[in-house]
Amino acid sequence: MNMGATNPISMIPAAIDHVAFAVESLDAAIAQYRLLLNITVAHRERIEEQGVEEAMLRVGESYVQLLQPLGPETPVGKFLIKRGPGLHHIGYRVADVAAAIAQFKAAGARMIDEHPRRGSRNTKIAFVHPSAMGGVLVELVEEARGAPAKH
Repeated sequence: MNMGATNPISMIPAAIDHVAFAVESLDAAIAQYRLLLNITVAHRERIEEQGVEEAMLRVGESYVQLLQPLGPETPVGKFLIKRGPGLHHIGYRVADVAAAIAQFKAAGARMIDEHPRRGSRNTKIAFVHPSAMGGVLVELVEEARGAPAKH
């Protein structure tokens, strides 16, 4: 990857948006987080096009995202079958996801998403292939226009 081809300062994310965990039962995971960490759901959504039901649990300025697959053939379903429950990806908040995609591609990074797509909370998202990020699946997240920085 040729990181010298881009301006690295413009690629710095605004913040960690979320850390995502694949779970077998969303309700059981929510109950565990509530019991052990006193964290409650800030947002819950079913996202058919991604094959998940998610719960976003607010932790400071960021979220813990719990992902339950809608079926075994979905990306998160396949992840659970192969690896079991646990850390799935990290999401970084960026000002402009399309610009971030262009910068990653210009730097030679392999992208899963070549164009932004809809994410939960009406965000725009794109995934960076784990091969570009040391084996970690990374999601770029652009807040919805007019949305407050805090949810």
